[in-house]
Amino acid sequence: MKEIKIAYIGGGSKMWARVFMTDLALAEGLGGEIALYDIDIPAAELNRRIGSRINEDASAAARWHYTVHTEIASALDGADFVICSILPGTFDEMEADVHLPEKYGIYQSVGDTVGPGGVLRAMRTVPIYEQFARDIREHCPEAWVINLTNPMTACTKTLFDVFPEIKAFGCCHEVFHAQEFLCCAAKEMLGIERPDRSEIVSDVCGINHFTWITEARYKDQDLFELLPAFIDRYYDTGYCEREGVPYDGFRGDPFLYGNKVKMDLFRRYGVLAAAGDRHLAEFMNSSWYLKDNEDAENWLYHLTTVDHRRKDRIEKIERSKRMADGSEKILLRHSDEEVVELMKALLGLTPPVISNANVLNVGQVPDLPLGSVVETNCVFAHDSLRPLAANRLPREVNALVLRNALNIENTYYAIKDRDVNGIFEAFAAQPLCSGLSLSDAKELFAGMVSATKKYLTDYYPKEKLSV
Repeated sequence: MKEIKIAYIGGGSKMWARVFMTDLALAEGLGGEIALYDIDIPAAELNRRIGSRINEDASAAARWHYTVHTEIASALDGADFVICSILPGTFDEMEADVHLPEKYGIYQSVGDTVGPGGVLRAMRTVPIYEQFARDIREHCPEAWVINLTNPMTACTKTLFDVFPEIKAFGCCHEVFHAQEFLCCAAKEMLGIERPDRSEIVSDVCGINHFTWITEARYKDQDLFELLPAFIDRYYDTGYCEREGVPYDGFRGDPFLYGNKVKMDLFRRYGVLAAAGDRHLAEFMNSSWYLKDNEDAENWLYHLTTVDHRRKDRIEKIERSKRMADGSEKILLRHSDEEVVELMKALLGLTPPVISNANVLNVGQVPDLPLGSVVETNCVFAHDSLRPLAANRLPREVNALVLRNALNIENTYYAIKDRDVNGIFEAFAAQPLCSGLSLSDAKELFAGMVSATKKYLTDYYPKEKLSV
């Protein structure tokens, strides 16, 4: 039994924590302490109680000691792994991120990575992550740090920039869903049982939420050869790749989509965009796939409102309470996340694992800036992460990715310098802002900064929080 300590920053999570805890409970050969730290102490305490309930399950292969910490230092002290999964601000700030731009004709389906919402979220998040990096350097410099927070690229960049020796990576499941989409194509076009995602061998290249699969195989079958006919069959109706969900089951769920944007991009470029349509649409000019709510419906995805997120959070909190008090049984089953499997590989408990991760570009993507954060396949082995060189993207696709990568870099460095005018220039350069006049862009940016100002005044000179 390998005893480890996991520091969980954001340990009051309403959903992902349960996924992580159940995966850990099924991880044979592991055990130890999970130190929950969150500014919302009651939420962390609720997860501690849920963890105790999981330990009582006879099917648990590993039992963990859950602790709640009011100070980040004690949570980090001696940690072997650090999980970072926070909501920067509240849904009030997110509401401004997502919905204020609608007054200017800009719609966002997620609003947490790029576009106006992504820039403002980065303004709140990067200073927080600067402190996380300093705390990790002081209390557990040898720990592996796994970031799950969006904007993924900016968060991961911050960790490396503040603490260059950090052992960190960003982990995102969007590529997994694209691989599931390929499994569906194999099933439909080859007339076979749906393959498992682990059987798909693919090359991955890009930036988080705008990553692309440039080749994919199932056994000896080139899956890209199957996609044109599969897309012709389902382009108009859409096809939801989620296992257990009907192919048209996306219509009633604000978080699901019909992959029509993904299919359209494959028709245009011959490579497969490896993120959900709700994310993909935000990296391109709004006139392409995201003019308004009706346009989103035509492309078979949803604009997820913050009101829906609020209601969803209430339901998740109530469910957490039921799980904590034992009135709802906690089902122990493996999720489709890979964090625990990557941890086991890093501990040397399993053979090396290849999976997509977000790390600094040291040349694995030669057409994107060195030192920027990119997403490619990486080899995870004992205390080692090695990025794999990715196939080059088609020129037209690389131009789209490069535009966004540079915007993210410019946003990050302007935030690092607390240069509000520089942040505005990165804001105005967002593809979703391409239809704004300069005066409207300034007015929108000023309004969005004002709406989230209480999360900025500790980090930015007050006299500069205007444009």
